[in-house]
Amino acid sequence: MSTERVQLKGITWNHSRGFTSVVATAQRFCELNPNVDIVWEKRSLQAFADEPIDQLAKRYDLLIIDHPWAGFAGKNNVILPLDEYLPKDFLKDLEDNTVGRSHESYSSNGHQWALAVDAATPVASSRPDIFKEKGLKLPETYDDLLALAKQGLVIMPGIPQDTLMNFYMMCCNLGEEVCTSSDYVVSEEIGVRALKMLRTLAVEMDTQIFDWNPIQIYEAMTQTDTYAYCPWAYGYTNYSREGYARKLLHFHDMVEINGVGAISTLGGTGLAVSAQSKAIETVMKYVEYTGSEACQKTVFFDNGGQPGHRKAWTDAHTNEASADFFKNTLPALDRAFLRPRYNGHMYFQDRAGAPIREYLINGGDEKALLSQLNELYKKSLEI
Repeated sequence: MSTERVQLKGITWNHSRGFTSVVATAQRFCELNPNVDIVWEKRSLQAFADEPIDQLAKRYDLLIIDHPWAGFAGKNNVILPLDEYLPKDFLKDLEDNTVGRSHESYSSNGHQWALAVDAATPVASSRPDIFKEKGLKLPETYDDLLALAKQGLVIMPGIPQDTLMNFYMMCCNLGEEVCTSSDYVVSEEIGVRALKMLRTLAVEMDTQIFDWNPIQIYEAMTQTDTYAYCPWAYGYTNYSREGYARKLLHFHDMVEINGVGAISTLGGTGLAVSAQSKAIETVMKYVEYTGSEACQKTVFFDNGGQPGHRKAWTDAHTNEASADFFKNTLPALDRAFLRPRYNGHMYFQDRAGAPIREYLINGGDEKALLSQLNELYKKSLEI
């Protein structure tokens, strides 16, 4: 790299998992490369899911993105294809050490558009102290879960985005992936069953959940002693680490649905580079550093991050510090459903959750709801 002063800006999301992790990697990288300054800014979790990356790429060199944007990126060239800039052996290592389909989730049109520096899917979590105090056992099946929910101890995220992801999960577990037909989101039979199962569970829960994302679920579980169990929410290892929250959460694989472990919808975040960045050599060195096994297991994790490198998930240090969060939830990551990434899917994703959430709150006609989803889906295919 040259000795000229290089200044880079990045945008991530507003949680220790998303922010302090990359701030720490940037700080260490700048110590190793004194001519470089990297400043990370943050935005809300909802803005992270919603704001188009073509707008962000005009203002930032580095972007933490949600993987359904990969299809859009592949068509519109707003971020750089990392396979044309990063060493092949480095990318092969990430491919070989992916957590579930995380690495693949950022590829589209034959290129790798981001590195899966953060891996996540909905997993189960519990308050071990409440379970012990009440003499409860962790639920193993959907019926066990329903019985526990009837005691008022269970919550799950109920905002539109998470509700849609849980609908995808239920459909997968009932035997059908979503958005594989050009005519409908899912068959009527499977869709109706999935909706009814989610509604049966939701009616047993505190209505506040319909305003809560996973972070708010975990804050409610750790800041109060009201709730003991969440069956599925995007995992946050932070809450399983001593000292982070008032009470410790333990994270688990999910209950069985239809005879197999719940197939939740893959999340996580990727590190991408704006096509408008002027300091390509430097920015790629930083991306390679952040995605490396050594950094993921130490600096990234130790500062709140949730690594995307498999060897960080099987590492003794990361598991010891997180009550075995990684070891216990890795099976869920490995079977997680990779949601659609065609160019228009974000149009569908942004609109389909709200009517499902409304149904979970108030009930209604499942077939009419599926027709509404199908109309949104057909529009999204035209984009």
